[in-house]
Amino acid sequence: MQFSPQLIEAVLIRRYKRFLADVRLADDSVITAHVANTGSMTGLATPGLRVWLRDSQNDARKYRYSWELVEVPHEAGRVAPNVLVSVNTGTANLIVREAIERGLVDELRGYDTVRAEVRHGHSRLDFLLTGRAAGMDCYLEVKSVTLVKNGVALFPDSVSARGRKHLEELGRIAAGGQRAVVFFCVQRGDAHKMQPADAIDPEFGRTLRSVMDSGVEAIAWVADISPAGVRLSHALPVSVNS
Repeated sequence: MQFSPQLIEAVLIRRYKRFLADVRLADDSVITAHVANTGSMTGLATPGLRVWLRDSQNDARKYRYSWELVEVPHEAGRVAPNVLVSVNTGTANLIVREAIERGLVDELRGYDTVRAEVRHGHSRLDFLLTGRAAGMDCYLEVKSVTLVKNGVALFPDSVSARGRKHLEELGRIAAGGQRAVVFFCVQRGDAHKMQPADAIDPEFGRTLRSVMDSGVEAIAWVADISPAGVRLSHALPVSVNS
């Protein structure tokens, strides 16, 4: 996924009310941008960090600009380049869909159709993949991951009842004999494996382990992030050992 128009660089002043951030532009003016992220954004919302904004070029929007990227110090504390993180949770869905349609995700190749926002039971799941030769349809839920500690990507970054609800729905789908997948899209490049964040939301971790025992597949991929665009890069191992 390429950013168009080109992103605008700024400096973060503060994030507040979850969905808003004040930033300072290069000309020293201050604007308020929309934040498409309901999580805690641990380590990503420190005042003074360099951020990048997308200009919707739509003056009818209440907040014309959206916060897309942030640059943070390498989490391992080593002498290493800073890390770019995509904070827009919607980007995860866009790049996962793009990669599936291009046949880049080994585990999800061969589907003819990718349909978004599919209702199943009492939940709305991100995608339904259909039309795979000699294979069953696949219900897919994407989770945007931005928290990394000691090289381990962790989800969620705050207690997520909604996330547990999605897992439970995937578990019912798998128990009924259909294919169900949770896809952790790690929107930063400094992780070497994926784990549930048991210290933050132990119930999410317990639910994930339970539904995987019922047949739900858990896969994780890292995204390659730059001010020019975001794309899936490579798979990560998923570890659920407590």
